[in-house]
Amino acid sequence: MLNIGVIYGSRTCEHDVSVISALQAAQALDKKNYNVTYIYIGREGTWYTGEALADIRFYEKFDPAKVTRVLPAGEEGKLALYHLPEKKKFFGGAAAERVALLDVVMPVLHGLNGEDGTLQGLLEMFNVPYTSAGVMGSAVGMDKITMKLLFKGCGFPVVEGTWFDRGRWSRERDGVMDEAEQKIGYPMIVKPANLGSSIGINVAHDRDQLEDAIETAVAYDHRVLVEKAVSPLREVNCAVLGYGDQVETSELEMPVTREEFLTFKGKYESGAKGAEGMASQVRVIPAPIGEETAQTVRNLAVRAFRAMDLKGVVRIDFILDENENVFINEANTIPGSLAFYLWEPKGMPFAKLLDRMVECAFSAYADRKASVFSYDSSILSNILRGSKGAKGKLNR
Repeated sequence: MLNIGVIYGSRTCEHDVSVISALQAAQALDKKNYNVTYIYIGREGTWYTGEALADIRFYEKFDPAKVTRVLPAGEEGKLALYHLPEKKKFFGGAAAERVALLDVVMPVLHGLNGEDGTLQGLLEMFNVPYTSAGVMGSAVGMDKITMKLLFKGCGFPVVEGTWFDRGRWSRERDGVMDEAEQKIGYPMIVKPANLGSSIGINVAHDRDQLEDAIETAVAYDHRVLVEKAVSPLREVNCAVLGYGDQVETSELEMPVTREEFLTFKGKYESGAKGAEGMASQVRVIPAPIGEETAQTVRNLAVRAFRAMDLKGVVRIDFILDENENVFINEANTIPGSLAFYLWEPKGMPFAKLLDRMVECAFSAYADRKASVFSYDSSILSNILRGSKGAKGKLNR
């Protein structure tokens, strides 16, 4: 039986969505195969574990006294969680107590400080298997500007766009808006580069709206992407599962919205029944599009998955114009609800999807172990022997 840690929460605007997705995953894991440890990162960045975290009602009035504060550490390819007792006023504190030793980690974080490669980098340093995309894929998948440049460089079809940073906006507001009007034209959609769940995104139909939309976006991130708003909007999403050349695609979905783009409310609040997360969104499955278009979407999804060196389950989002031309929009490296609802129509229940993600984690881990991480060098010995080629001297 594997000891698995589900990590979620963190310092992000998508904190609450992460909690819902993580509890869904933790409860869907087959308890005959896994011992599940909940690892909650609070809004201030503190790590906690404990049985109380399994109840979604606990987060409404979070009480740190009912859970255990922990610190992570890597131990021979596993993630250890240690509790550090508080020091007494006159006596030294007790030794750190190890409260969990985990074989594999399942990150279920959305947005910055978790989905963006930061946690993945920590797990790489600890040499721990984990189910999400790696550092590079996670970082690129978080930054809409970098991702768009990668897609464009790969020759994938993307909608026209431009970008700038907060500093330029503060110095030359009119110049930024002039450039967007000349390159793109109205309507435009304005997005913070590093944010998900449609937070901070707005559509502009004129210059006043454009200015307001940019002001909102720069409040969330220092880099902003402006794109042509496709109208009428039709979005088609496809999840990809696997690692390396062993990948498969899910059923396709078409989210339903009356807005000009799919808002946070449309994704998580409209029609929501309890803690269902993305699974509560109104959508049509399978997407009502032609088979040729569907195959184009699937092929592009797989190509993007491989180009970004992704793993586990990822949802790739596409936009269709009125002529059913397909444009790749973005990759969600840890999608809401882990996109389980796209695999069930293909006969893969949530528990099996999670099993496959764990398999991907260990496949990637074996690949890392097969790489060389050392190189025999005489640099240190030359320095210690006082070699003339050494730069600088060491005090003995």
